[in-house]
Amino acid sequence: MTLLAIRGLVKRYGTTTVLDGVDLDVARGEVVVVIGASGSGKTTLLRCVNALVPYDTGSITLDGTEMAFTAPNSGVRRSDRALARIRADTGMVFQQFNLFPHLSALDNVTLGLRITRGMKRAEAEARGEHWLKRVGLADRMHHLPSALSGGQQQRVGIARAVAMEPKLLLLDEITSALDPELVGEVLDVVRTLAAEGMTMLVVTHEMGFARDAGHRLVFMDAGRIAESGLPREVLANPQSDRLKKFLRRIELRTE
Repeated sequence: MTLLAIRGLVKRYGTTTVLDGVDLDVARGEVVVVIGASGSGKTTLLRCVNALVPYDTGSITLDGTEMAFTAPNSGVRRSDRALARIRADTGMVFQQFNLFPHLSALDNVTLGLRITRGMKRAEAEARGEHWLKRVGLADRMHHLPSALSGGQQQRVGIARAVAMEPKLLLLDEITSALDPELVGEVLDVVRTLAAEGMTMLVVTHEMGFARDAGHRLVFMDAGRIAESGLPREVLANPQSDRLKKFLRRIELRTE
């Protein structure tokens, strides 16, 4: 039951190859966690899947639909309008919160529902209130982002993404901008979504989360998938020297 299929994905910036022939499948209900050093291609991979960055060659299909091109390797890119419709099937939560500072938490969540999904305000607000309550912000939904902590803002970002009912949720280092004491509250929300069957592709440096919540762990190095497997097995017994070195650096950083 493959939901996301990536084949031979290549992305270049000038003469620099950032993604070098990536192949990856994500099944429905699966949580795939991607780890790797800075510059390994993790964020670019997510941005290609979300059609925020056009890839050069290869194929990305979500639920059988090619993302950026009219057909795999056709070279014919979709129109902006077509991309917007397809992108609505993926929800993305970024490192930075990317909330509109002049809108309340509730309005940040409902804006996409009204514009992209075409919902009437009352229906959008009912769904937005539901998800803000789910992420523990029932008493903060009418506050501006400036009145929220970093962890609360990131939970608004998660509520905004899942309220759109995407087929796939993309999480890009969503705890990297948070103070350490706020990390747990955000990851608890993600763990709950994972337990409820949300399909996710997660880039993170939180190894405990990767081990406990992920169904599969992917290690990227130099734009390629260098190692993949069950999280506990990969982390306990890394096969490549590059992954061993990466994990040692993570351990030193967290000691």
